[in-house]
Amino acid sequence: MTYCVGVMLDKGMVFASDSRTHAGVDNFAKFCKMTVFERPGDRVLVLLSSGNLAGTQAVIGVLNQRCAAGDAAPNLWSARTMFDVAMLVADAMRDIERRDGEYLEQSDISFNASFIVGGQIRGEAMRLFRIYAEGNFIEAGTD
Repeated sequence: MTYCVGVMLDKGMVFASDSRTHAGVDNFAKFCKMTVFERPGDRVLVLLSSGNLAGTQAVIGVLNQRCAAGDAAPNLWSARTMFDVAMLVADAMRDIERRDGEYLEQSDISFNASFIVGGQIRGEAMRLFRIYAEGNFIEAGTD
């Protein structure tokens, strides 16, 4: 089980995630489950991932590829708001689920990846979202 937490404070945000993975009863390894996209003076975006490691890595890979493609398609660098960022992460999750879901089901496995995404884009307040495996999401409030 992965543990991730994002906390929005008055003067910043705190993100934490474990790094433990496992592929069976006695096969444990470590993998960083926190990904940071940053352009100083423009935006800081933090993604915390949980669920199937192959699925979360694929989603992050898609997000990185879309960023590298430049303005060819909407991406994390061109997103105008943190809401747009949450939508882009959700879209990437659904793209991977469409690609891999049928094959996973053949082995009686379901696509299972979820994210906490937060940060700030210049001109906008800090925002924090929980993105569920289905691609829908909620935004954290001040409470």
